[in-house]
Amino acid sequence: MTTSVEGTGKTIEKAVENALLELKVPREDVDIKVLSEGGIFKKAKVIVSISEDALAKYQKHKKFVEEEKELEKQEKFKDKEDKAKKEEKKENKKQEKAKEKEIKKEEKSLEKEEKKLEKEEEEKKIEKEKYCDPEEFLKELFEVLNKEVEITTLEDDKYITYMVAGENLGEVIGHRGEGYYALNTLLKQVAKKGDKKILLDVGSFREKRVESLTQMAKRLANKVAKTGRFIKLDPMNPSDRRIIHTALQDDNRVTTLSKGSEPHRQVIIFPKGDE
Repeated sequence: MTTSVEGTGKTIEKAVENALLELKVPREDVDIKVLSEGGIFKKAKVIVSISEDALAKYQKHKKFVEEEKELEKQEKFKDKEDKAKKEEKKENKKQEKAKEKEIKKEEKSLEKEEKKLEKEEEEKKIEKEKYCDPEEFLKELFEVLNKEVEITTLEDDKYITYMVAGENLGEVIGHRGEGYYALNTLLKQVAKKGDKKILLDVGSFREKRVESLTQMAKRLANKVAKTGRFIKLDPMNPSDRRIIHTALQDDNRVTTLSKGSEPHRQVIIFPKGDE
């Protein structure tokens, strides 16, 4: 706290006023000491000091002001601290919300994954119920037909063949093999699709059919090679057509081709080079 100020002015009065303005105290609380009264070419100069009687009052006021400032400083610090706490609380709340959102997202994702797994399991169950083991299917079918049969399974790189042997199987095979072909189609539908094709032979019908059609195919191939004219066979089912194609696939004299729509699709045998 400044207790004494030197003032200057044109007159002593003006010098005192200037000093009082700088000291910021009323005239009754100061002592004035004239250093120079001034003149035409010289300014008046005084020293204005707070009197000893008033000094205690200003010191007390100064202390009060300093305490007020300290309280204000503490209030500002507290406000700043409270604001920081509010911001921290706000940030924590924001993080909690973000965490809750993430948890809900994960729960939703898990729920979606569980539903997907349930759906896959259900599809597997339906798939399992839809298809059955071919050998078991044949056993149950012939039991229903009151036929005692023996089923043998042969497997190679391309095919799985189910051979059914027993007595009086002609009733199952049917006229011209209609029953056999129907059973063959049904077996392929109930059996689960795999890498290998399924073949059925009931009472050696397929074996005999393969032998018969192979002989016919080779006989007709000789005729086509000799005459140079193509031969169109009667409409056949896919199984018989496959036997014809297989029988002549290594014959370098002729080529085979299937043409038409089911059930009227036919095999054509024609000379090599006439494709």
